[in-house]
Amino acid sequence: MSTIIRRSAQKQLVQCRPAPTAAAGNNFPRSYVTRAHPTPLPTAPIEDALQRLLSEMDDRHLHRLQRWENNKEKRVNQRVTYLTARGRPSHPSEADVRAEAADKEYRRMDESVEVALQLNLDPRKPGQALRGSLSLPHGNGKKFGVAVFTDNMDLAKEALDNGAVVAGGAQLIEDIKNGSVSLTSFQRTLATPEMMPQLSAIARLLGPRGLMPNPKLNTIQPQDQLLATLEQQQSGISNYRTDKEGIVRIGIGRGSFGIDKLMDNMRELMNEIQSVKPESFGKGKKGKGGSAAKGTKYYF
Repeated sequence: MSTIIRRSAQKQLVQCRPAPTAAAGNNFPRSYVTRAHPTPLPTAPIEDALQRLLSEMDDRHLHRLQRWENNKEKRVNQRVTYLTARGRPSHPSEADVRAEAADKEYRRMDESVEVALQLNLDPRKPGQALRGSLSLPHGNGKKFGVAVFTDNMDLAKEALDNGAVVAGGAQLIEDIKNGSVSLTSFQRTLATPEMMPQLSAIARLLGPRGLMPNPKLNTIQPQDQLLATLEQQQSGISNYRTDKEGIVRIGIGRGSFGIDKLMDNMRELMNEIQSVKPESFGKGKKGKGGSAAKGTKYYF
């Protein structure tokens, strides 16, 4: 294939891209993007992707550390100036501020690692709205405040002794209803089966925040299993559900876990998603008996 040479208006030779021939037409890169020809997404094995993510976390840490060191003197001077102008006798002196800055090291940010699985699911159809919980081998690196609803006051006291944020029955429901107990003080809830009818009074408060006890999440437990479930919920048991686009988003740990622990958590997650695979899925036509048609993909 010969190179096309054109002469510009200034009489200079300009080298242009070789003209495509019929034989090479299939390999010529497209300069357009359409619905039928979308831009291909980059793909990589899960372990390679996690390793790259950890490397990027290390790069961000080094960048923040460099900024911390470069701006240390400026921060110290600003604090000294403020304390000199507005400080009280009980506030640290200039020597104390500079000594504290010299001893204080930069604390690394432990970033979370989350996974988004795009599944071929339509949550509007029966059986395709996945929701559940699983316990990861190494946890997800988070701690949650748990509220316990039970009419057994002895059990409620034990729950408080074991780390529950709040625990109680009708009085706790009333406190949440009138605002005495803030909904932001806890991130998970547990309840005994006999408390569910009473929780309907605050269902409109708990529901939009995802705090309503649900049997699919194992947050409705008999009294003899309530304390064991409380420990699991506090240790970071992971809840998952599909959004309106059929995507499952869930945290699998933190950057400090390392590649081996993250891969263990990832395997457990994939086994869980595979075990709850619905018989019928996808937005296309279904096969016989309502099952997925042949060749339909579960993972996109």
